Parts: sequence; structure tokens; C-alpha cells
Amino acid sequence: MDLYKSRFSERTSDIAHKFNSSIKTDYRLYPYDIKGSIAHAKMLCECSIISSEDCDLIVSGLESILEDLNNGKLEISYESEDIHMFIESELTKRIGNSGKKLHTARSRNDQVALDLKLYTKDKTEEAVLYIKNLISTILKISQDNLNTVMPGYTHLQIAQPVTFAHHIMAYAQMFMRDLQRIQDLSNRLDISPLGACALATTTYNIDRFSTAEKLGFSKVTLNSIDSVSDRDFVVDFIYCLAMFSMHLSRLAEELIIFSSQEFNYIKISDKYSSGSSIMPQKKNPDMAELLRAKSAKMYSNLMGILTMLKAIPLAYNKDMQEDKIYLFESVEIFEISVEIITNILETMQVDKFRMREMASKGYINATDAADYLVKKGLTFRDSYYIIGEIVKYAISEDLSLNDISLEKYQEFSNKFDEDYFHFIDLDYILNQRDVFSGPSPKRVQEQINIVKEKLDDSKK
Repeated sequence: MDLYKSRFSERTSDIAHKFNSSIKTDYRLYPYDIKGSIAHAKMLCECSIISSEDCDLIVSGLESILEDLNNGKLEISYESEDIHMFIESELTKRIGNSGKKLHTARSRNDQVALDLKLYTKDKTEEAVLYIKNLISTILKISQDNLNTVMPGYTHLQIAQPVTFAHHIMAYAQMFMRDLQRIQDLSNRLDISPLGACALATTTYNIDRFSTAEKLGFSKVTLNSIDSVSDRDFVVDFIYCLAMFSMHLSRLAEELIIFSSQEFNYIKISDKYSSGSSIMPQKKNPDMAELLRAKSAKMYSNLMGILTMLKAIPLAYNKDMQEDKIYLFESVEIFEISVEIITNILETMQVDKFRMREMASKGYINATDAADYLVKKGLTFRDSYYIIGEIVKYAISEDLSLNDISLEKYQEFSNKFDEDYFHFIDLDYILNQRDVFSGPSPKRVQEQINIVKEKLDDSKK
């Protein structure tokens, strides 16, 4: 169907048509386009703008197109300008002139805004399920490692003892924030743009609230110009996915480090590893490395859509056709990435003995040694200085703090007594960190229970 031939004296050149066409990208919107068109047709009938006979033909025609597209009986023609024109053309082929009435009181501007909002609404709901499943996997790993002592790090240097449960629960908190961001966006998506038409609504007496209700929206947009020019919800969703990808990249980085021979804290399953073309002994964490790399594409999509939108005047402009490229790619990357990371975590092995071994190194209990002296009456800064001297001595003699004799300790301070060695025991240290949000098994269990409760509440 050549939509513009009545106005134009020359047909669009082949290269201009190719440049202008978006159907190879927006074909994904066909279920949402048909859903919106059915609601629009029913509203037109309710408002006596089209007859019930025309409405029945339109609805049944659209339903048959949807069925045929879903089961592969109908192939999308990439000669069409976009998915909207393809469906309208196919509808007219099937039901005749009644199909030409569907676009009454509607523009492709509000049509595409609706389709994109329905798509994003759908994908946010799916994203919530994906992230909840990932968090549940982390909760299980944490539950299994409440007493798995490992070094905590700052600057990638051994700092203080924690447990693997506590360490990985930090990622549960990151992903919980991602979940909350997407759920917040879901609320902002609950508003229908359909009925704004090109930018200034219509002279037909349509009922925007009727189509909104039919499509599952609780509200309609307030300003018709903003209705067709708004892509904030696309930016918001891409931002949410980019933030998630950043958190995922941090986790992937630690999985890569922790699976190295130098650390050897975890083993990534062969299912999510690759080998070398020349070194037969190699097992590379390629999937985790790719997860780390994908964040760059997520960031570029976010910057791409922000840059594309930054200087567009009101209302709709063809530039906005590009929004779907950024959105669809980000969704595709998110969906495969979250599945991959969930599977990696579910199948990885945790070496509890290696983690405890490394937690015994690096003078990890030095802060607790200083705290011991504080509890014996010294100021923290004096205690800090004394323990620093002791660590320097231990390094020179290649000793751990646990290996130094009490007599030697007493040369540095007469505050040291027999109870000191109990005070710097790793398990004692962890159990004493009984502060809300801390690494003691009791407090980590508390974290797990709170997150579980929040996940359960979000299902209601």
C-alpha cells in the first residue's frame, strides 16, 4: 500500500525507502500493535464512529493476523515501511474497505507510542521475574555458606574476615535495588497515550478512558503533545537495565578473579567456560568475561537514546524511530545475561577450605587485635600504633598474629593476656560482629530472611 501517492508526484526512491523503513526492527511490536488496534476499534464502535459490523470484521481480521503471525502461516513483508502499515495493509486485504476505517481518529504517532509502552510494560514485568529468580539463587548460595569464612577486601587487599554468605549478599542488595527501580518504572508506565493522535487529538468524540481500560492502563496521558513525544519511559528502562548490567559486571569480575588459580575460591562449571585453541590445560571464564563486556553496550545504548532525544523539538520527529533499536538490543542483552549469570551461580562450586585458608593470611585480624587493647583501656589510636608495630615484626619474622607468643606480645604492651588469642580467632571475630547488617552468621541469616520477605511481599 503506497500511503503517500495521493500527495506525492514521485514515488520514494528505493534507497530512501530502505533508509526510512523500520520494519526489520519494529516487527517485534506486532502483538502489541494488534492488541492496541483491537481496543481502538472497539472504542470506535462504542462511540458510534464505526458500525458494529465493521468493528466485528476488524477485530476478527486482526485476530486472524495475530494467529497467523504467531504460528508462522503469515510472514512479515519487509517491503512495508513499518509493522503498523504492514498490519493495516494485511487487514485491508482480508476484510476489504472495513479495514481502512481502523485508522480513524488515530495517528501512527500515538499508535507507536502505545505499542512501545505496551512492549516496555510487558518487558518490565518479565525483568522483575528474571531478577527475582537471580536473587533467589543468591539467597540459596548464601544460606549454604553462612559459616564459610573468607577474606573481606578493600583495594583488593585482604582487610577483615567475613563469610562468603555475607559477601554475596551484597550483590543481592544491588539486585534488589535494580528490582525496585524497575517496579517504580512499572508504575510510571501505567498510563495510555492512545487518543492523542498526531499531536492535537481529534474532532471525533472518542473515549480515551475506554481504550486505556481495555489495554490494562489505569490512567491516560494529560497532554496530547507530550503523549506522542514522550520517550522517558524508554530511557528509564534502558537506564534500569544499564544499572543492572553494571552490577552484573562487578559480580562477573569477582567470579573471574575468584576462579583464577591464584584465588581458587570457586570453580565455574564447564558448561559456562571455554578452552584455548593452543593451550590444552586452559579453562577460561569466557561467559563471565562476556557478561562484563556487555555492560559497555548497555551504557552506549543509554547514551545513544539520551543523545538522540536531547534536541528534538515537539512533537513527534522521525528521529524517534531509532528509540527501538536501543531498547530492543538492551532487552535482548539483559535477558540472555541474567539467564547466564543465574546458571553460572547455580552450577559453581565453592571451595570453603581454600577461603578459610586465605582468611588466615594477610594479618586479617589486626583490627580485632587493636580492639582488644581498646577494651583493655587504651585509646584506639595508641592500640592501632602498637598493633602496627607488631604486624611489622610479624612480617619480618614471617609469622601470623596467631603464631607470636604471649611473651613477645607483652614486650609491646602489658595489656596482652591469655584471653587475647581467643579474641583474634576467626570464628570468634565473626560471631562478635553481631551488628545489624554485619557478617556474623546470625546477622547474615537475618539479611536473608528480610530479603526473602521483601521478595514475597512484591508478589502480592
